[in-house]
Amino acid sequence: MWANLPRVLTLVVRGFALTLAVLTAVVVIRTVTFPSYQTSPPECKTTDPDFIPADKERLARFTSAIQFQTVSYERGVGTPQELAKIVQFIQESFPTIHGSPMVRRDVVGNYSLLYRVEGSDASLQPYMLASHLDVVPITEEANWEAPPFSGQLKDGHIYGRGTIDAKHSLMGSLEALEFLLSRGHQPKRTLYLAFGHDEETGGHFGAKVIGDVLTQRGEKIAFILDEGSPVGDGLAPGVSKLLALVSVAEKGFLQLRLVVNEEGGHASMPRSESAIGILSKAISKLEDNPHPNMFGTGPEARMMEYVATEMTLPYRILASNLWLFSPLVAYVYSRKPQTNAFARTTTALTRFNAGVKDNVISPEAVAVIDHRIHPMSSVEEVMEFDRKVINDPRVKLNVINNRPPSPTSPYGKDSPTYMMLQETIQQIYPDALVTPTFMVANTDTRHYLNLSSAIYRFNPYVMTPSDLPRFHGVNERISVQNYERVMNFYYHLIMNMDKTLELKRHGHEDEL
Repeated sequence: MWANLPRVLTLVVRGFALTLAVLTAVVVIRTVTFPSYQTSPPECKTTDPDFIPADKERLARFTSAIQFQTVSYERGVGTPQELAKIVQFIQESFPTIHGSPMVRRDVVGNYSLLYRVEGSDASLQPYMLASHLDVVPITEEANWEAPPFSGQLKDGHIYGRGTIDAKHSLMGSLEALEFLLSRGHQPKRTLYLAFGHDEETGGHFGAKVIGDVLTQRGEKIAFILDEGSPVGDGLAPGVSKLLALVSVAEKGFLQLRLVVNEEGGHASMPRSESAIGILSKAISKLEDNPHPNMFGTGPEARMMEYVATEMTLPYRILASNLWLFSPLVAYVYSRKPQTNAFARTTTALTRFNAGVKDNVISPEAVAVIDHRIHPMSSVEEVMEFDRKVINDPRVKLNVINNRPPSPTSPYGKDSPTYMMLQETIQQIYPDALVTPTFMVANTDTRHYLNLSSAIYRFNPYVMTPSDLPRFHGVNERISVQNYERVMNFYYHLIMNMDKTLELKRHGHEDEL
């Protein structure tokens, strides 16, 4: 037996070398031949006769919209007087829209707006562009470089709460429609504009009512576009070009109240375990045992593959060969909170309450856990996972609130609506790469899920890493150039929707 050992070892080494050589060859071939998923439509240019410039009048309307303090504080608690003012302002600011016989305007839920622009071809399914009127409260006002409701123009930027969330799309879509109608154009396809008034607190009295109204009318919508992920500049490693992120799904959420009740008493005579100690152990288990890494099961893998051909070489190799490197990428994703949120269902301890006095053993301990559920998971799976990890019947799990992940909308070359949206984006951003992703937060689209199977979430403005803290934060702002792009994006989107939504092939296969 020992005499044959050198021969066996030689065969093993040769087999390993052959396997490695084959793998290397496959990786190289796939990297070199990996298909491109980008398109090259005609660019929108400032010299085009239908280009919408950010002139003084349009900027004045936008800055005026920012000055309305339409803050939503909590569910059912907002600023009704400000909402009434902005509704009136919109009606007065866009006379062509509001004077057109093609346009029907409904005020829904007291303050939300629903417009129907009648198309010339009744056989075509309508579509809907959505935004919202409300904004989040101001924080750290003293640290703002311009008053937060001023709409002040400073160094090429417009400052104010709502500039990027989401009065840019509210006013930008209205400007596009006003421009289009003023040119005497009637869209072929019927268009809805839907503007909720309480998105920041769940949309229960705005978007939900809009969804109910459309459902009662029996409407089925070809596609819906709402606020969402931006055009990123420097947001993705290995990508030097702008990256337009189109969210095709949203994570769900599950908020749990964990409760432990044990015998209390005086601190001088403690039992071996306390309610606080038992609950603390349960929380530690949940934090030490995160939910499974699900990278590769949802749109997050396509997010890399759709831009693989444009990545720098090391990243290109990884993105072109996720069949091999997916576990490595999943591990890398899990190392940072920003990317970990795309790889799995996340767990966040948001509250821990216990104790009534320094020398009294608390009979009860309560904690709140906030889960954001991966699109390929479910509320039931998350609950079952938590129970198994905690493995203690003394810890009671009570559901506070939950919402399952949204369905994943179609994307890629086999989806006419996605390809139309990609074409529009690349008309405005000709050098940008377009790729699918999903939202880790929620939008008003949760109330429109029964209206359409093609729902997308996208903000047509550029954001850099330094811009991200401005979202819901201090010094929220948008550049004049970005706002100009927003208006032209919506204009081209409306014009492109006049086309028949046909399946288009782009000379590559979708099998990766």
